[in-house]
Amino acid sequence: MSSPKIRAVVFDLDGLMINTEDVFHMTGTELLRRRNKIATKELFALMMGRRANESFAAMKQFMELEETIEALATESWQIFDSFLDEHLGLMPGLTDLLDHIERSGLPKGVATSSDREYLGRMLGRFGLFDRFQMTLTAEDVTHGKPHPEIYLTAAERIGVAPHEMLVLEDSEAGTNAAAEAGAHIISVPHAHSEHMDFSRAKAVASSLADPKILSLIGSAATK
Repeated sequence: MSSPKIRAVVFDLDGLMINTEDVFHMTGTELLRRRNKIATKELFALMMGRRANESFAAMKQFMELEETIEALATESWQIFDSFLDEHLGLMPGLTDLLDHIERSGLPKGVATSSDREYLGRMLGRFGLFDRFQMTLTAEDVTHGKPHPEIYLTAAERIGVAPHEMLVLEDSEAGTNAAAEAGAHIISVPHAHSEHMDFSRAKAVASSLADPKILSLIGSAATK
């Protein structure tokens, strides 16, 4: 079967480009430890890939917490920030993949459930923001993942049909959003998402350095 014609590449952010899911797990564990509760794999699965308020609403309901979503979010971000200097890093293969895409001449973008201020902070820590021609955040859409809106909007903004857009995602919610939009979705699970359902992906990659991804970019550059 011939490779699809890929004309753009769009990345998720958390857990895909940057190891923030590691930090989110540490944060959630500490937040709940302060309340004598234990964070579970099921809780993190409910929260992953969704917009912040939706994630904290899920935590509040699942863990039967009394605080408001706003209070939980405020304390959580304080804990999160305290971990960044020691624990934040790029996911394996990201820098080489960005270089590979740039050599191909394909435009690339970011479509994240996080907000714009957070996106700027995370990419800015590694000097990556200017390497993307298009960025979409929670403020740019009405519906969060797994709704396809953000990836339909990404295709429109970057100027390609959805099926011509390679989307890289690490979560089930993000994978389903991209699949529903009609994008060519490759999922890149990590330790916190490897148990999720990625059956709607075109392929599952071991990392951003996986030949499944590199070959698609390479074939796109020759078409």
